[in-house]
Amino acid sequence: MAKRVKPAVLKGTRDYLPEDAVRREYIVEKLRKIFRKYGFDPLETPAIELWDTLGGKYGEDAEMLIYRFRDHGGRDVGLRYDLTVPLSRVIAMNPDIPKPFKRYQIAPVWRADSPQKGRYREFYQCDFDIVGTTSLMADAEIIAVVYESLSSLGFKKFSIKINSRKVIRGLIETAGIPIEKEHETARIIDKLDKIGVAGVLKELEEKGYAPASIEKIEEIITSQFNSNEDALEFGKNFFGESGLAGISELEELLDYLKILGVPDTHILVDLSLARGLDYYTGPIYEAVLKDVSLPSVSGGGRYDGLIKIFSGRDFPATGGSLGLERIYQGLLDLDILPDVKTHTHVLVTVFKKDYLKESARLARSLREKGLNVDLYLGKKNLRAQLGYANDRGIPFAIFFGPDEIESGEVTLKDLKKESQERMKIEEAVRVIKEAVYGN
Repeated sequence: MAKRVKPAVLKGTRDYLPEDAVRREYIVEKLRKIFRKYGFDPLETPAIELWDTLGGKYGEDAEMLIYRFRDHGGRDVGLRYDLTVPLSRVIAMNPDIPKPFKRYQIAPVWRADSPQKGRYREFYQCDFDIVGTTSLMADAEIIAVVYESLSSLGFKKFSIKINSRKVIRGLIETAGIPIEKEHETARIIDKLDKIGVAGVLKELEEKGYAPASIEKIEEIITSQFNSNEDALEFGKNFFGESGLAGISELEELLDYLKILGVPDTHILVDLSLARGLDYYTGPIYEAVLKDVSLPSVSGGGRYDGLIKIFSGRDFPATGGSLGLERIYQGLLDLDILPDVKTHTHVLVTVFKKDYLKESARLARSLREKGLNVDLYLGKKNLRAQLGYANDRGIPFAIFFGPDEIESGEVTLKDLKKESQERMKIEEAVRVIKEAVYGN
């Protein structure tokens, strides 16, 4: 006999029982509809990639979080850290795919991170990218998708922070920092939300940055502005050439966002936003919820040079990601998730064991008419069967005993209203569909 194993999951991962899984599916379906609305098609990639694909793309801090191992064949591999690098590999392997290429992917990624609220070792990213265009309208569409996604899920108070890595490059130039330290500086500034201003300044000092350089960075990360226009005006007077190019991008991006119907009230120009991954080259953004204590629920930006690493050819690209776990947690914290525990519309009860075949025939008929039907297969009485339906959150139950069989009708019980009525099968289907679908 095998040794008994204590059931457990790795910290930072979790099971989602049906009630949670159903509500997560609700979120995913909402997002899929919006992705499709904007012309994105699905793409699927493997969970495991060759290390050559993953290594050297994210930066030192991020690379330390990749689950890396050798398989039984001695191959150096890793679990995907995100969905952007695998997309870049796909484009390099399929260079003739029609451009601009708009794809979405909803799939798990893995990071050997320290678990905390809203931060897991296994979590789902909902990515959407546009490959093959330098137009800033593409970046605006990405941000518009974020805005519409969060709004459609019921969030009211959130900000989409925007900046450009060109602005960060301009900050580095203005601060007199060698350009080869651009990625390192961006990664340190990106820790602002985690370690605060004092923590960022301390790390810069520990890494040997000059006091004058630290002072310039402090000016940016502590600056507050009354409006996006004030932030842009400040940037024009503060930055050098690269920074001014970034400010110009932000001005154009704000114009496009207005055209796409994204309200100014949800957009915040944040000149300290850095995004720590090395592959970003242009506009970047993060979305944060104002009413709950969570890390950013969305992030992304332009990464014009990443695909070239794989293909040797320039493929401009921009994209974004929505974090399913953080969005789900935010909806839970705000108590704005729909009260749905199951996809099942109706339970067909079994009057007695001798009536199982009749109930099964009825269940088949209801399924053919478009309902999601659970046929009760346990051994309990009708009262207990109703308790089972209530426990699962099934909204309706049908009785199909000798009286109903003789009359060619069913008894439909609305478990929420605690009412029941004898009716024809077609009428029961209509009532259920009207309650479930609203028509």
